[in-house]
Amino acid sequence: MKLHEYQAKQIFARYGVPVPKGKPAFRADDVESIAKALIAETGIPVVVVKAQIHAGGRGKGGGVKVAKGGAAEAAELGKKILGMQLVTKQTGPAGQKVRRLYVEQGLDIARELYLALLVDREKRRIAVIASTEGGMDIEEVAEKHPEKIVTTHIDPVLGLAPFQARQIAFKLGLGAKATMSAFAALLDGLYRCFVAEDCSLVEVNPLVVTKDGLVVALDGKVTLDDNASFRHKEWNELRDVDEEDPTELKAKEAGLSYVSLHGNIGCLVNGAGLAMATMDIIKHYGGEPSNFLDVGGGATKEQVKQAFQMILSDPDVKGIFVNIFGGIMRCDVVAEGVVAATKELGLRVPLVVRLEGTNVERGREILRSSGLEIQAATSMSDGAQKIVAAVR
Repeated sequence: MKLHEYQAKQIFARYGVPVPKGKPAFRADDVESIAKALIAETGIPVVVVKAQIHAGGRGKGGGVKVAKGGAAEAAELGKKILGMQLVTKQTGPAGQKVRRLYVEQGLDIARELYLALLVDREKRRIAVIASTEGGMDIEEVAEKHPEKIVTTHIDPVLGLAPFQARQIAFKLGLGAKATMSAFAALLDGLYRCFVAEDCSLVEVNPLVVTKDGLVVALDGKVTLDDNASFRHKEWNELRDVDEEDPTELKAKEAGLSYVSLHGNIGCLVNGAGLAMATMDIIKHYGGEPSNFLDVGGGATKEQVKQAFQMILSDPDVKGIFVNIFGGIMRCDVVAEGVVAATKELGLRVPLVVRLEGTNVERGREILRSSGLEIQAATSMSDGAQKIVAAVR
């Protein structure tokens, strides 16, 4: 679950992480009054108006503007940004509509750095990634200047050690003692935030050093681990459904695991590992999966039907591959769900089904007697080749 910048900064502040003063705006008419209040409070005549969407690269797309002319200019910028279709590398060509703004004080910046904490699943530890190249895409820095990236892993028992924070600060060239201390305190706050809030990613890009030597999180990106939602009821208030894929939301409500992709072959599979393998084998034979969809080990006929409806709701889908290995999941239940969904919605694209496991013969019989044009597959490889050929 992703958060907006202003939400991330509100959480950062609770852990003592320095952030610029700012306030969200949900209407263009609110921008001027917020800007006036910030200028009066800080004494700084410059404010920044930022689009709030769940994607990076907002500045390059025109979603972050500096108002040096005070509150009146901020109001005009707010009117231009709010409601715009903001296109960045992460939104894709369709872009994302801006429904929220964040109005923030301006800062006198001396340096821009990069700082992030994430879960390194291979190391089974939280990794701190830092770079002197703040404000840039970290992927680009990693590709062209890997020597400028500092990576440190935190022992889950000991936590972030003070010497680790000092080492990172030194490698970033934060020579002044006060600045190094400020950085260490900020990193400690981010680490405590990461653990307590059950984050999977915390990113500050840029992390800035002001001309006064302050270290401030100028941006904030937080992704929360959905697996921990059962102990964070407050997350419901942070969710912005306008920023989420409607099909993925519907899948979550139905108890299914669904992720939209950009291909044209719909996948309906039981088990996350098998779903990943199914996407891989489709790619292996030259196809492009349109989704990851795991109906789970105990899905009902109704859930299978809902899963099929989700796949068919994607206009880019040109074929469907159902790949089921029935252990707890019964093949006849899957077959009944597939038949019910296709009869109700109409089968407009090629359908290939591979069934193995519990009640497999009963499941195959249901498909054969359905009167639908369904291609049977004898194996996963056979099914992948058939659906790729049918789509072509």
